[in-house]
Amino acid sequence: MPIRAYVLIEAEAGKGNAILESLRALGGTVQADRVTGPYDVIGIVEAENLDTLGVLVREQVPGIDGIIRTLTCIRFEVLS
Repeated sequence: MPIRAYVLIEAEAGKGNAILESLRALGGTVQADRVTGPYDVIGIVEAENLDTLGVLVREQVPGIDGIIRTLTCIRFEVLS
């Protein structure tokens, strides 16, 4: 089962659509949407392991032009 994370992105003014397109073009992006509120774009990304996911959210996503900051939330399940 892939590891999934939600990446909340704050964008520079006027850069939201370009960020959205760049994020959608990254390997590992499952979905990306423009949103309202304190963040401008939310992306759902997946990878086969935590190391690969780490490279994606620490290096590839922040390298997109126009991103001010990101907040990444990794999905998990509690099995009872």
